[in-house]
Amino acid sequence: MSHEHIVTSEQRRLECEIKAIYAQSNQSAGARNIATIASERGFALSRYRATRIMKKLGLVSCQQPKHHYKKAGQEHVAIPNILERQFAVVEPNTVWCGDVTYIWAGNRWCYLAVVLDLFSRKAVGWAMSFSADTELTAKALEMAFESRGKPKNLIFHSDQGSHYTSLKYRQRLWKYQITQSMSRRGNCWDNAPMERFFRSLKTEWVPTQGYKGFVEAKQDVTDYIIGYYSQVRPHHYNAGLSPNESERRFWEDSKAVAKFS
Repeated sequence: MSHEHIVTSEQRRLECEIKAIYAQSNQSAGARNIATIASERGFALSRYRATRIMKKLGLVSCQQPKHHYKKAGQEHVAIPNILERQFAVVEPNTVWCGDVTYIWAGNRWCYLAVVLDLFSRKAVGWAMSFSADTELTAKALEMAFESRGKPKNLIFHSDQGSHYTSLKYRQRLWKYQITQSMSRRGNCWDNAPMERFFRSLKTEWVPTQGYKGFVEAKQDVTDYIIGYYSQVRPHHYNAGLSPNESERRFWEDSKAVAKFS
């Protein structure tokens, strides 16, 4: 077998892998993310080579321009900003943050509430409905609290939307013994990780024209959260690891430390 044939064969395998990653990302991954994911899977691939191969294969990232979500609502209660933009968290289930965005489904807007664990930027709870109310945000929090094994000593950070300042929501936090922290009014940078998560969802995944209906929207958003975003998509904050892989390595290291201590 000639050297030329080996190179061609390797090139073909790499091209197949790039096509697979591109398809898995719903045609949204650019050269940087494709290079990171391929390298994680054992292919030596730089961003520049990924750009060249994508061009050759006619693969173009379909990321949309930014959506601008203007939040309404006024400040109801004085809850301190405990987090103060300290977004770097050293272990899971220490600080969660939450927010709500809107998605077009059929002939109306539906609302998505998400809870992120700031350690790995993993989405640990979410809920969708046609109303951006306390019931929606409480449902997302309940999913996070139950799925993460009812953790102790948690901080929950959000903006000052009425669905987070309501008595019903604060009572749920008290019940779970979670400390509440809130952004300064009108300052989106106080909850920047949530803003970035929703931007990724909308630019990488949600169709430009939205969804045909609520059921389709809910299923597709869930596929993004538990599939591509958590398992595959490299996150800059995690040094290029997906949220799931970042957490897996943390727990593996914790076990090793416990074993030798």
